[in-house]
Amino acid sequence: MRVALKFTYDGKHFSGYARQPGQRTIEQELLDLLIERKIIASANTSCFRTASRTDRGVSALGNVCAFDTACSKEKIVSQLTRDTSDVFIYGVQSVELGFYPRHAKRREYRYYLMRNDLDVDAVFSAVGLFTGEHNFQNFARVEPLKNPVRTIDNIVIVEKQDFLVLDFYAQTFLWNQIRRDF
Repeated sequence: MRVALKFTYDGKHFSGYARQPGQRTIEQELLDLLIERKIIASANTSCFRTASRTDRGVSALGNVCAFDTACSKEKIVSQLTRDTSDVFIYGVQSVELGFYPRHAKRREYRYYLMRNDLDVDAVFSAVGLFTGEHNFQNFARVEPLKNPVRTIDNIVIVEKQDFLVLDFYAQTFLWNQIRRDF
């Protein structure tokens, strides 16, 4: 059976999402938890895949991973919703065998900017330039042979106390795309 998990984490406790030798990462923490609780044997044999990766210090509220397992959903829920360290699982769903979470229909990223001396009107004006389909080569780390053209469906800005809260909506983003925009 293939299962998808929805999970959250506070990124300040990790060196990013992807496994790295000698570093505490979300992916390794999640895999260790799944293996320790006998839900999977290994990342390779379970075809473990994730929707999105985050960098050092970046948190996620709704990341998704999927894997093959012989465990029932009930066992997974009972094993993963108690004492799960700094990665919290809050959703379990059976999915089709070919389900691959990287093919998400939409991703959402939220960033907080301190207002300080920020020209709020200029930020509101600038976001319109980034909405739609554009070549983001100068606003991201573009991996070799990766198409730098992406479409940002919407950017919503809300003023909250001393912050501007920016929500970005798109199907895909490039590495560091949003954090380099502003």
